[in-house]
Amino acid sequence: MAKQNSDSKLTRVILAPAREKSLLRKHPWIFSGAVASIKGQEPKMGETVEISDSNGQFLAYAAWSPESQIRARVWSFQQQKPMNEALLEEQLLKCIARRAASGYAMDGKKGFRLVNAESDCLPGCVIDVYANSVVCQFLSAGWEIWRDTFCALLRKHLPLCTGILERSDSSARTKEGLAERKGILSGEVPEQIEILENGLWLAIDPWNGHKTGYYLDQRGARAAVERHSKDRDVLNAFCYTGGFGLKALQGGAKSVVQMDVSTDALAIARQNTERNGLDMDRVEWSANDVFLELRKYRDRARQFDLVILDPPKFADSQANLEKAARGYKDINLLGIKLLRPGGLLFTFSCSGIMGADLFGKIVSDAALDSGRECQIIDRFFQPEDHPVAPSFPEGLYLKGLLVRVL
Repeated sequence: MAKQNSDSKLTRVILAPAREKSLLRKHPWIFSGAVASIKGQEPKMGETVEISDSNGQFLAYAAWSPESQIRARVWSFQQQKPMNEALLEEQLLKCIARRAASGYAMDGKKGFRLVNAESDCLPGCVIDVYANSVVCQFLSAGWEIWRDTFCALLRKHLPLCTGILERSDSSARTKEGLAERKGILSGEVPEQIEILENGLWLAIDPWNGHKTGYYLDQRGARAAVERHSKDRDVLNAFCYTGGFGLKALQGGAKSVVQMDVSTDALAIARQNTERNGLDMDRVEWSANDVFLELRKYRDRARQFDLVILDPPKFADSQANLEKAARGYKDINLLGIKLLRPGGLLFTFSCSGIMGADLFGKIVSDAALDSGRECQIIDRFFQPEDHPVAPSFPEGLYLKGLLVRVL
């Protein structure tokens, strides 16, 4: 993987008049429609370019992506800080220090997000730590040039790291004109890793699991489920490897249904239940399509005291937002109907394209259509190791509501 010479003359990308406003607010994306002209050689995939306004004033250094609607992603807004290894090292050290200040450091047990893409000034890069392993996603074009350099920096500044795995097997790369990729970048990463979260040991599948192997962003909401589960019948829909259901059992739930279409995920959920010494007799395992199974429960008038809906991302673009909204409304309507009076609904969306206000409206409409009176009693967002830059509101992808059915 060739590294661009940061000392060479950079191609200048000149924006159309008045199209610099978002960059002046430090938003890190330049869309194709904002580009007026290119001065110099046509930049190659991932090369660093200099962005200027229509008057030639410097705005940023950015990675060029010729096949994406997001034509460039900003590395640096400071002219005296061009894109090079020193800048990458500076940003990585800041990420490590910020996490350590919040109690997240590699110690052989924890799972946490070390780098959260644009909100950590490293666009298109997600890095999760599981015990002593690092799992990376490089989802934008600039990393085709800088990936190996950055991995060397990870090895340098994470001395306890025993292996780095790349999980760039995401459809997000196709929008950049990049092939999906998965494999070891350094050392060894086992097929299964165990982490400790809020008093529970959890098995992670870093090679084949969702995202980088686990949903680290839901640890706060899982803790809330524990607080609300005592003596309740719980339905954990889209349970994946069972995290919410495990916390419900830990909190004293009377019964828990762990439901997911993936038998592999349910196998890990079983393993996690046994590993933590939780009562298997209180668990019902349901390897079914959640939409279909919830309808069957509704038709049989099956009732619960607590329902958890944490589905995978329904919307990844504006084009399918309307369809996604119908899906979210459908499952929330079903979830509300399955609750006894006084029951609780934990409901989530991890679709970044869906704003918190729209998600709240969808849940409100579902409550109205159900004919039940409801109250929103809590809200959830991603935790502090998944920060959101105010200049990049798209970084706020996770939102959740705790709804009480009266």
